[in-house]
Amino acid sequence: MIGLRFVWSNAALQNTRRNLYLAVFVGGLATLAIELSASRLLGNVFGTSNLVWANVIGLILLYLTAGYFLGGRWADRSPYFLTFYRIIAWAAFLSALIPLISRPVLRTAAVAFVGAQAGLVLGSFVSVIVLFAIPVTLLGTLSPFAIRLAMQSESDILAAGRISGRIYAISTLGSLAGTFLPVLILIPMIGTFATFLTLSALLYIVAFVNLWLERPAYALRTLWMPVVIAMLALLVLGGPLRPAQANATILYEGESAYNYIQVQEDSNGYRYLYLNDGQGIHSQWHPDIYTYRRTWSFFLTAPYFNNPPYQPEQVQSLAIIGLAAGTIARQYATVYGDIPIDGIEIDPEIIQVGEDYFEMNREHIPGLTTYAEDGRYILNQLERPYSVVAIDAYRPPYIPWHLTTVEFFREVQSHLLPDGVAAINVGRTDTDRRLVDALTATLLQVFPSVHAMDVPYSFNTILVATNMPTDSANLAVNVNSLSDSTAPILRDALVLGENSLVTTSPSDLVFTDDHAPVENLVDSLVLNFLMSGGVDQLDGG
Repeated sequence: MIGLRFVWSNAALQNTRRNLYLAVFVGGLATLAIELSASRLLGNVFGTSNLVWANVIGLILLYLTAGYFLGGRWADRSPYFLTFYRIIAWAAFLSALIPLISRPVLRTAAVAFVGAQAGLVLGSFVSVIVLFAIPVTLLGTLSPFAIRLAMQSESDILAAGRISGRIYAISTLGSLAGTFLPVLILIPMIGTFATFLTLSALLYIVAFVNLWLERPAYALRTLWMPVVIAMLALLVLGGPLRPAQANATILYEGESAYNYIQVQEDSNGYRYLYLNDGQGIHSQWHPDIYTYRRTWSFFLTAPYFNNPPYQPEQVQSLAIIGLAAGTIARQYATVYGDIPIDGIEIDPEIIQVGEDYFEMNREHIPGLTTYAEDGRYILNQLERPYSVVAIDAYRPPYIPWHLTTVEFFREVQSHLLPDGVAAINVGRTDTDRRLVDALTATLLQVFPSVHAMDVPYSFNTILVATNMPTDSANLAVNVNSLSDSTAPILRDALVLGENSLVTTSPSDLVFTDDHAPVENLVDSLVLNFLMSGGVDQLDGG
């Protein structure tokens, strides 16, 4: 009888320890998955700059540090499995509250962005970050608490190093799974908000099952948690994250592995592609109108900085890094017909949206081939020489740093025809052109001439770098040499570009693959803009 009792106790101990290890694994998974999902939650409105990432990572680490410290003290005071699993239940409940509470806060922030209300935007950012404090701190308590619970006998204490190492290894394996699960599977399939709820549900199931095994009454006491979450989800998660503009309706809203995507159509039949914070229109479309006198039209001017006479039939091919929903490609196809156009867009969901809502297909753009890849990577895989390489990977107010360096522009140049040109969309303010000047200096390390056009009524400048020495006056000469049969949208774009020429002023800063402080420069640019009354300027105009 004594032998049977010993066998049963040993088996029960093994089951308890396996459950403990499973809980640690799920806790590690949820911690990293919540951290990565936090960046997406914030990125929908605030973007995903280094500043946002630094805040997310830094504060999550702070909360985990507090959790490690509190978890050890808590475990010594209450070294019970019931306490451990109740902590997990509360962590699950509070994690599920994050997207539900943040939804109205983020909506307010989205409206504030449109109105340039800097204080409200900052307050919203801080509010959302604070939401993570308690649940992440609770998750941080799990590993030290589990180590304490695993010490069930004198032999366990003598093997403390091995047991603690095993628990931290299991937790880290969970974190490894949590690194990939939201990014590759959950967010693309079900979205950021549902990802939080799924992770919270996983934590809750682990807590409930183990509480039931320990003491069913305690498990039943937690049933109100999923009921409250379900009721709040029905109340809060209806409707779009970002409301439509005035006199517009939302045709599509969704999330991909990279972006929050929204398509709106206004009362005049124009469609617009918005991404993430909604600060910029990334593509525009109308069934009968092909030019909008916005940033995209300026890319039509790029080859006409070549020495005159330069004629439309000399444009042989186009590559676009940052295809979005195909506005540039559509305009080039309208002017040049079925020339080869290689459109590179890192987000396959944006390509699909372009096909579904912006007629971005071979029927309407015959020469278009799309690539869902990183722009720099796939450009180096393509063998076609181009008349124009257009770089419109501008994500207000940031440009991916690896698309700004001397080495990258050398790669671009290697894909250009002898009279080929590169054109890049760059952000600025009316008083701060440091990014424009730095990119001008960088381009001049590779190309003999660089020209600049300020897009009217925007904070965009188009830089055009030519493979041969050229003069800005070439644009006017080439406009005057166009035949009467030239497509009207091309003539309109060239005249607009000619009237928007500005003098270039290269700075001493040159971006390289080793040193490209693009985001630091833009952070400073934005701060100066706000401090100098730029918000009032936006409100007034």
